[in-house]
Amino acid sequence: MPQNISAMAARLQRDVPNAETSIDDALIALLSLTTSVVTARRETGVPAKTGHGTIARLVEAQASLVKVSGQILRAHGELVEIGRETAGYDLRECPEVGAPNAVGAAAAA
Repeated sequence: MPQNISAMAARLQRDVPNAETSIDDALIALLSLTTSVVTARRETGVPAKTGHGTIARLVEAQASLVKVSGQILRAHGELVEIGRETAGYDLRECPEVGAPNAVGAAAAA
């Protein structure tokens, strides 16, 4: 079991930051697209109403990504707490193997 906890902790230590970074990358790409759309509209001289719906949808998508980012950050915090709780249980139930797991599980997120 200790190896399983260590492997899970290592996987979480990799996957959580990757998810956070991927969301940031998506937000940056979406912001870049929005900038390009607004710039193209301005530089082509089309009326302000042209592309307004598209811009509004892009802004809505940005807000959605910010909300997703917040949810991932909350999940990250919950995983940290689970790691602390799990490490505490391991320390009480299995003192001889709990200490190494405490470090790995607490660092899981």
